[in-house]
Amino acid sequence: MSSWEVVALSVGGVRFVTRASTLRRFPESRLARMLSEDDEEFKLVDGEFFVDRDGALFAYILDFLRTLRVSLPAGFSDLERLRREVEFYQLHPLAELLGQEHLLKPRPEILELRFFLRETQAFFRIFGSCSSTVERLAEQITVFTAQRWGSPFPSQQPLVPLPSERPSHHDLVFQCGTERAAGDQLVARYVSIKPDTRKLINGVNVLGLLVDTFLKDGFRLVSTRTVSSEEKVECYSFERLQRPAGLSFHCKKKKNTIISPSDGRVGQIFNKMEAFLNAC
Repeated sequence: MSSWEVVALSVGGVRFVTRASTLRRFPESRLARMLSEDDEEFKLVDGEFFVDRDGALFAYILDFLRTLRVSLPAGFSDLERLRREVEFYQLHPLAELLGQEHLLKPRPEILELRFFLRETQAFFRIFGSCSSTVERLAEQITVFTAQRWGSPFPSQQPLVPLPSERPSHHDLVFQCGTERAAGDQLVARYVSIKPDTRKLINGVNVLGLLVDTFLKDGFRLVSTRTVSSEEKVECYSFERLQRPAGLSFHCKKKKNTIISPSDGRVGQIFNKMEAFLNAC
């Protein structure tokens, strides 16, 4: 069987189709050996292998064989069962990876929002323990500015977007409201937070929309406190549990193991797999 030949495998009634080379990723595993050796746990039925194991969990195992990554969804609660399945297939590298349980557990992500109100201006500072979250918020939040005489409210004059202010990868600062410039000129700053299309100038309204955005992203409000009562600086702390997107396993180079199509039961299914070969 060539490495590009297709193999059909039914795991507990759930059907999977993959390349032989994928199953041979780790030659010492049971999945690799089933292609060339007799194993009473694997039955050959109408050209397809059958094994009476958990099909839903096998999807994670096959994904690992294809990508060399472990990617478990948030709230995954079948880690012990998955380990048992991995032990059955004798995939020792994956078993070692799943043994690093502390890397697979959800970790708290912290988001802190500081809100400072001064007369007609409002200042915001967002700090996040995860820089990618702050970067995504920087893409969502846009500050627009306009200079005009008299009224601070929108007119026919176009609003100009301002670049994000990022003191660090974990910080984002911006402001809204109005301030007096030279003479009678008024500088107005509006804030828009996607997907909301409004441009808000009132600091309290922006604060409410920010909090709503955080809550929709899975954060929960854990505490509020006043940092400085004199300057009216309020601090809001949010938290959510983040599961790592995935863990990578980098296999060491090994000598190629060549299995002839005539070895074991592979020759029995060679002709029956032609239809799958054409579809590959």
